[in-house]
Amino acid sequence: MQQEPAPLSRHLRVHRHRGHTVVEFRGEIDIAAAAEIGPYLDRLTARPGARIVVDLRQVDFFDCSGLRLLYRARHRVLGRDGELRLVCTHALTLRVLKVTGLTRLLPPHPTLDAALARPPATSGSL
Repeated sequence: MQQEPAPLSRHLRVHRHRGHTVVEFRGEIDIAAAAEIGPYLDRLTARPGARIVVDLRQVDFFDCSGLRLLYRARHRVLGRDGELRLVCTHALTLRVLKVTGLTRLLPPHPTLDAALARPPATSGSL
């Protein structure tokens, strides 16, 4: 039985799954939450070859601050020969991702296992 990871902040939990670092965003991801999450995400994306999955399934609200976190994480990971994958099922969050074009660069998957089954998206620009 896998134990629930301890939260780094009320908006963020991190654990390992199949060789990837899974970063779970939780609750309302707005400017205040992004200020909490940013330093942790920067630390994780600073490692060369980082293999990261951002899981948005526990997100209730997602605004441009959350988009900035994802764009920055993607840029940092790809610049260090790593990979970034995304899990998202919330209809409104998916719409924000699609309208902004982020789904072309970081295709969302419905489950963690589905995200890890696909080859990583490694290129593309807006």
